[in-house]
Amino acid sequence: MTMAGQEITSKESQNSDPIASLKARITDTNIDGNTFLATDYLNHFNEIVMLLEMIPDMPDILEEAKEWQPKSYAEHFNDSGLSDSALTIEAYENAPVEFREPFEETVERMNKVVFKNIENIEAALESTRPEELAATAATASRLLQRLIDVAAAIIHGNTPNLDQSEIDELLAG
Repeated sequence: MTMAGQEITSKESQNSDPIASLKARITDTNIDGNTFLATDYLNHFNEIVMLLEMIPDMPDILEEAKEWQPKSYAEHFNDSGLSDSALTIEAYENAPVEFREPFEETVERMNKVVFKNIENIEAALESTRPEELAATAATASRLLQRLIDVAAAIIHGNTPNLDQSEIDELLAG
């Protein structure tokens, strides 16, 4: 068989295999070719981290932080205006389960950490000790950043596991 014939066969093979076709389409995008996930989703959580970090110096930012709402992966990319949004969502829908499930579990934990720590920060605002607010906000930011790091590792093909004590610490805030 000629080289050109082999290329045609290879292309025909990709067209008959939707995952191979998708993998070819995500080449040269910000979507990981193995996990089919994109780090751009984590920007949604980076926004709330920045707000939480600002609260000790600007307590009024708490109101903005309280307005933050979880977004699904698809919601984030539909709202993002990025040129590859539809492809990014399609890739996510086809992400291998060994990456997608721990990723979704981590996202759920991040959402819980945000809401629990906003409550903690709100309570710390009532304290007469300003250092309590700073410590609470720093803890919230640190815990959320740890989970963002876990999610990023999953996106890049690693499946780090948090042991139960780490999970308890994160959720306890």
